Amino acid sequence: MLRVTSGLCALMVLLLSGCQTSENSNAEPFSLATLAVEKYYVAPDCQGENCSAVTVSALEFPQSPELTEQLQARLLTLAMGITEESALPAESWDGYAQNFFDLATEDSQVRPDFMASEALLKADVYAHHNDLLVLELNSYVYHAGQAHGLPMTEFMVIDERQQRVVTGDDMLLGGQQEAFQAVLGQAHQRWMAEMEQDEQFAATWPLSDSRNIAPLETGWEVKYNVYDIAPYAVGQPSLTITTDELEGIAKPRYLGH
Repeated sequence: MLRVTSGLCALMVLLLSGCQTSENSNAEPFSLATLAVEKYYVAPDCQGENCSAVTVSALEFPQSPELTEQLQARLLTLAMGITEESALPAESWDGYAQNFFDLATEDSQVRPDFMASEALLKADVYAHHNDLLVLELNSYVYHAGQAHGLPMTEFMVIDERQQRVVTGDDMLLGGQQEAFQAVLGQAHQRWMAEMEQDEQFAATWPLSDSRNIAPLETGWEVKYNVYDIAPYAVGQPSLTITTDELEGIAKPRYLGH
């Protein structure tokens, strides 16, 4: 059996106050409560210090089981990293840990002298404004014998008014996909200048489309994972697009207005 300790405690109740639109001026403030989910798993039958482990630091929504399920499913999928398309994500934290330890046992038999395998799954509140709750989902997975672990990040944007997840395309005005790609390209050029990279770098690591967007009060942050548009050593690039650049491209709802 897996050895696991878990705790479920109140983390915060997110209450959004301030000015509403005229049509909502008399409405009650929108709120979406969250609870912390903390779990720690250790590989079964491991007695030494070099034991494979899985750590979960996530969130759940007591008012919305559907959002809880979506967050869990997204984080479990993210923690698969780069894997075969035919593989399916686990359906629970326990299931993920069991699958991970099965792989870790195989890894340790082939590479007994390497560090133990490790997986970290985490969800945090990244931003909160305009009745939008932006979560940052992170995973870091290392399998014994690898040169390094694999970090992955995904933003999960929740519309508190409708209590549903909003996608990147939901935030764009109709027919503005090409316009968005253009301003994304400009943000990429600024990022390359800051990194002191040239066009040869861009040819080797071309910009790819992304809808991994965090709508912030001052603009949008578009996140890429390692190997998407840069080598591993660069980390996870973030491209910033200002609110002014997004006028006429994004819906005002998602521009911090």
